Amino acid sequence: MAPNAKRVFYVRYLPSANFQTVLAARPDVQLDKLETDSPADIVTPIISQAHVYQIGASRQIIPPRLQVNADLLAQTPNLIAASSNGAGYDTIDVDACTAAGVAVVNQSGGNKEAVAEHALAMIMALSKRIVEADRHARTGQKIDRANYMGRELNGRTLGVIGIGNVGGNLARICKAAFAMRVLAYDPLLTAEQVAARGAEKVELDDLLSQADYVSVHCPLTKQSRKMLGAAQFAKMRSDAYFITTARGFIHDEDALAEALRSKRIAGAGLDVWEDEPPPHDHPLMAFDNVMVSPHVAGSTIEARENMGRIAAEQVLEILDGKKPPRLINPEVWPAYRERFSRIMGFAPEG
Repeated sequence: MAPNAKRVFYVRYLPSANFQTVLAARPDVQLDKLETDSPADIVTPIISQAHVYQIGASRQIIPPRLQVNADLLAQTPNLIAASSNGAGYDTIDVDACTAAGVAVVNQSGGNKEAVAEHALAMIMALSKRIVEADRHARTGQKIDRANYMGRELNGRTLGVIGIGNVGGNLARICKAAFAMRVLAYDPLLTAEQVAARGAEKVELDDLLSQADYVSVHCPLTKQSRKMLGAAQFAKMRSDAYFITTARGFIHDEDALAEALRSKRIAGAGLDVWEDEPPPHDHPLMAFDNVMVSPHVAGSTIEARENMGRIAAEQVLEILDGKKPPRLINPEVWPAYRERFSRIMGFAPEG
């Protein structure tokens, strides 16, 4: 190990084993591991010397004391970047990092195929009522097939909330495979940018009132928290389905349960929850027309390997003074350059 090693640490798990493999090829980089219950006498020496924190996005796994917030930043005088394992960054306080001059990066796009395919699988299963029919068939009771009449996807309307990497990929697949019309609500993109991704830019209310399927693919931010509540579900069509593979807290779970209970919407496909995994007695578990999974949309062998590789490559770019390609807080750059230069001893690019 080089005497002036560049230090990276993580807690409990990495995106995949190839993250460690990529970093191991660099003798000037040291990778340290902490556990969620590591005592302070082990944690303090590691985080006080660390330059990059490679952090998981699960609030249920990473304890508050090891999430990136103002308290932890006060204990990490050499930290230059917090890097999320996935596209989400729930365990990172972006505002606190920006104030401290610390860059925040994610691995956006690394699992876009996996998550888009999962959303499509939910759309198809809900439309064909596969889960409902499967549950009934297993009971041994007589089945009236007319009770499980489904709908075809061809020519229907998909509403995408957040047409980034995943939403754009889902739009592409649905247009190509099912000739679907795609509406997109994304305040960060122009109509021309949305059109380039195969969709029509609309306001949220218009999307909700017109779409056969509403699929959520935006990050959890202060602006998107509880963005979808009772008023929004009331605007959806009674034969429409709600699907989310984004993050819990973007939709109001109680409001969604009430919309299903009152038959305001036809059903839902849910991969993300406020508490993960959701308890078995969660109110949304009681509906036969709700398809659930425990935040596994991006968990494929291919996606994990890709996420591990691009995360490691981005960490090395940061340590080598390059501007990271997936910077969440670009407004940090002037303060970051000063902090980087002071800590690393040379100026970064840009």
